[in-house]
Amino acid sequence: MKPKLIVTTILIVLLIGACGPSATQSPEPTPDVAAVRTSAASTVVSRFTLTAAAFSPTSLPPPTNTSAPEATATATQPPVAQVTNAEGTTIALCDKYSWDVATVDVNVPDNTIMTPGQEFIKTWKIKNIGACTWGEGYKLIFSYGEKMDGVAQALPGAIAPGQEVDVSVQFKAPADAGRYFSFWTLQNPSGISFLGNDNKALYVQILVQ
Repeated sequence: MKPKLIVTTILIVLLIGACGPSATQSPEPTPDVAAVRTSAASTVVSRFTLTAAAFSPTSLPPPTNTSAPEATATATQPPVAQVTNAEGTTIALCDKYSWDVATVDVNVPDNTIMTPGQEFIKTWKIKNIGACTWGEGYKLIFSYGEKMDGVAQALPGAIAPGQEVDVSVQFKAPADAGRYFSFWTLQNPSGISFLGNDNKALYVQILVQ
């Protein structure tokens, strides 16, 4: 072979080697899918742990008591209309009355006819069946119905338990015709009505013609 041809051949071989892949270059590694997933999971767990730590009970303010406050006990006084013994046991109602239906209306029975504007006095007979004497400060008071300008008369002295008494109210019949009712009861010196002790009200019933 001629020297010129040999040189040309060597140059061609060197050029082909330079353009081809390097014999010493290692191929790129194939990514490990399992390793990638494990790393991602570890990152999520790590971030979740840090978030939970930020809201741990030690970093929260102390809880506020939202329960309703306990009711404050208030002392109550026993009703004036009752009396008690040393042990605090109720003995009897202090202020209570009753009557006999046959004698309660001393005058002006039900449906008595009155003229317009007529003045009259109604009297009832009642009995003190309570434990207290009706003395100073006890009086008749208007309860409900038509007052008819009623003015209660003073009690005739002290009324002891078991004693009967006549109580009266002065009235004036209304100017218009019709049937009218007026209800009255007793009141003690403390301003407490006897009706609070299941007493029935006294009443007068008239016809104005």
